[in-house]
Amino acid sequence: MKIHEYQAKAILARYGVPVPRGEMVTTRDEADAAARKLLSAGASGVVVKAQIHAGGRGKGGGVKLAKSAEEAAEIAGRMLGMNLVTQQTGPQGKKVQRLLIEETLPIARELYLGIVIDRTVGKAVFMASSSGGMEIEEVAARDPNAIVKQYIEPGIGLQAFQARQLAFRLGIRPALINQTVNFATALYNAFEATDASLAEINPFIVTADNRLFALDAKWNLDDNALFRHADLKELRDISEEDPLEVEASKYGLNYIKLDGNVGCMVNGAGLAMATMDIIKYAGGSPANFLDVGGGANTEQVTHAFEILLSDKNVRAVLINIFGGILRVDTLANGVVEAAHKTKINLPVVLRLEGTNVEQGREILKKSGLNFIVAQTMKDAAEKVVAAAKS
Repeated sequence: MKIHEYQAKAILARYGVPVPRGEMVTTRDEADAAARKLLSAGASGVVVKAQIHAGGRGKGGGVKLAKSAEEAAEIAGRMLGMNLVTQQTGPQGKKVQRLLIEETLPIARELYLGIVIDRTVGKAVFMASSSGGMEIEEVAARDPNAIVKQYIEPGIGLQAFQARQLAFRLGIRPALINQTVNFATALYNAFEATDASLAEINPFIVTADNRLFALDAKWNLDDNALFRHADLKELRDISEEDPLEVEASKYGLNYIKLDGNVGCMVNGAGLAMATMDIIKYAGGSPANFLDVGGGANTEQVTHAFEILLSDKNVRAVLINIFGGILRVDTLANGVVEAAHKTKINLPVVLRLEGTNVEQGREILKKSGLNFIVAQTMKDAAEKVVAAAKS
């Protein structure tokens, strides 16, 4: 689950990571009041930052400096409601509904700190670079050696010597080494305590008066661990998510929107990946990834079907099910019920195998609906791609 920058900074501050003073606002008047508060408290200026679940906001016009409260209010008035397009949002962009009004700081150096789970080794890895800021992706692509890494042993955590090594390799001045160790340790503690899957501080800055701050923060939480964090679960902003993905989550379904025209209903992530691959191999393009899971019931299958058909780009549907825990007859009943309910007029290709497959096929046969039955995955992919094109 992604959260906003202002929410990430609240988490960081709770664990002792220094962050600039700031306030989230949703109106021009609130922006004016927040800026006045910061300026009266000694800030030399403020920065108005759009709050969306995407990076690259600066290049897209979503980060602006202001010297006065009036200027901050004017910028906020223009920014709120705008459709912000960045490299990460895609051409459709995202509507700006919240802003962070924050004090400006005297930046001397911009660096990068991040923690992510490296699933190839089963450990968290702390990454750092002396080249922070908006071009970090280009730096990493151009020179991978510019990214310094420290792997963290599970159950032990980030050690002080590891944090010191990161600081030395970043070229931090000796007088700031201990401060950097404390910063990195607090960052890791926040990452671990919140069951995060990504923590990114870019830029991590050194100020002209020798202080360290997390000037920006990107934070992703592990959905599977949210049952342990009722407070963090409340940070979800569904307005930033695809409406169909939100709808699917209500029924315990995994749905990801893609840009093709073949709807895919499967059970199991591995089968989903194989299904999308074979559709591409057959010359088609998946419109989505919809995994009903191993224990779906008829109601869930019905909702899954409705969600698939809600995507206006879908021209044909492939249902590829291997019945284990999810019995094929259960799936068939759900498909028939959904087809009648939605009055579907799109071609539906089914490839069914596993538990109660014969009963499932009989249910489809007696439904009176014109389903296309395939025998193999290759056969199913070829039939659904041809159906989508026609």
